[in-house]
Amino acid sequence: MIPLPLARIAEITSGALSGMADPRAVVRGPVVIDSRGVEPGSLFVALKGARVDGHDFAAQAIRAGAVAVLATRPVEAPTVIVPDAAAALAELARAHVAALPQATVIGVTGSAGKTSTKDLLARLTARIGPTIAPVGSFNNELGHPLTVLRADADTRYLVLELSARNIGHIQDLARIAPPQIGIVLNVGTAHIGVFGGKEAIAKAKGELVEALPRTGVAVLNADDPLVLEMASRTDARVTLFGRSEAAAIRAEDVTVDERGRASFTLRTPSGSGQVRLKLYGAHAVENALAAAAAGYELGLPVATIAAELSAATPVSRWRMEVTDRPDGVTVVNDAYNANPDSMRAAFEAFGVLGKGRRRFAVIAALRELGEESAALNEELGRLAGGSGLAGLIVAGPDAQPVLQGAYAAVQEASAAGPPLAGAPPFPPAAGGPPFPVGVPQAPPPVGAPAFPQGPAGPQGVGGAPVPPIVGGPPFVGGSANPQQTLIRHVPDAAAAAAELAGWLRPGDAVLVKGPRAMGLERTAELLLGGAQQ
Repeated sequence: MIPLPLARIAEITSGALSGMADPRAVVRGPVVIDSRGVEPGSLFVALKGARVDGHDFAAQAIRAGAVAVLATRPVEAPTVIVPDAAAALAELARAHVAALPQATVIGVTGSAGKTSTKDLLARLTARIGPTIAPVGSFNNELGHPLTVLRADADTRYLVLELSARNIGHIQDLARIAPPQIGIVLNVGTAHIGVFGGKEAIAKAKGELVEALPRTGVAVLNADDPLVLEMASRTDARVTLFGRSEAAAIRAEDVTVDERGRASFTLRTPSGSGQVRLKLYGAHAVENALAAAAAGYELGLPVATIAAELSAATPVSRWRMEVTDRPDGVTVVNDAYNANPDSMRAAFEAFGVLGKGRRRFAVIAALRELGEESAALNEELGRLAGGSGLAGLIVAGPDAQPVLQGAYAAVQEASAAGPPLAGAPPFPPAAGGPPFPVGVPQAPPPVGAPAFPQGPAGPQGVGGAPVPPIVGGPPFVGGSANPQQTLIRHVPDAAAAAAELAGWLRPGDAVLVKGPRAMGLERTAELLLGGAQQ
């Protein structure tokens, strides 16, 4: 952050000094909204949430070294009092960017892949000059200005994510930090229930290219028709990326190895380079191309772009993190968030990574899908149930459509082989079909965790009691036989881990993916011994 005296902060935010605040006291950063992140020289922004009021932590922030508090009411600390703390934070960030004339702002948006693309692009821009990028997914009305305020006089590139939960959100974020380069990755189904349709999502995402100056660059996905149409919404120069011939920056000869990592020839107007990604999933190719296109526009040599993309490893947590346990079980933690599009991409990657192995998945019902929620969640269940899994766990509430879709998928696949003799039926859920289970075999290993218990024993769909599974399911992975696919419904992430612990054997593979609110990253952490990922 560029050092600012409190008097200047009050002027920018239309605030008033209170609590014996010294107008000459200088804030040197960082600006934080969590008192635990305060450092000497900080400005603490007191926000009132549904459960926690930041004003209650003002004194603690000052004791930790904060110069002052940005607040909406007087507190026992030097304070800049403003009508709206979030709006004041945005104004402070906007003034801050204006004081960084040498910094190039690059915005990234899309329904999926924003964080991975941002991480790749920040790696590329760091080859040219000092770069600031969000930690994780700081991409909303709070995370965006907080990231901007981390920049200082030496910063040359600000690589920012811009998210939207409604029309106008990206426009507001672009006003805080006007972009010179705007990247639109895709238009998918994330938050479709909030927006009401993909056309509305496209309208919101396109606000990024509308914010570009005539001298700017719009980097658009040539393979997504709704993104390609955005070329007509900007006066900036347009550069296309993708796999089609229309793309100036494109991937050719794409191959995927046994771990699901893609390699391709990066083709540009001035030459080509070979890229071998360390990131998992074929969908990482599009993210790499988007970053490559922006890097190319900034003048990076193709060889440098290819080398940096090939060397990149996952930076942000819980996005296709692949970890091998000592016993050979592979855990894929893709639990940061989920929507129908990212679910399909994850299962596609998992099918490659887990080929020839028993595969299990932990998922949860998707949210913010509006009137299409039941249909899309049933489609998710069909996707999971038709993926040749040895076992599927659906965690959390509103799971019935997912479970119905999963059961329908394995039932339809039953023609692939005769039913497994002696497999006991899963007791039916209220209003739903019976769910199959495997056949009990060996006794459980010593120390195996117990299954979550309900009033009448282990719980199935709708709370129906189910017979305990001893020693895990005895089936082989990849079978399409519905009697060889175990389906369970559990209440939460911890219960999912406990259930899986009794199923897994050396060499198995597990995919963990669901909406952010379900916290399924905890499932992956428990499967890996509780270690932080």
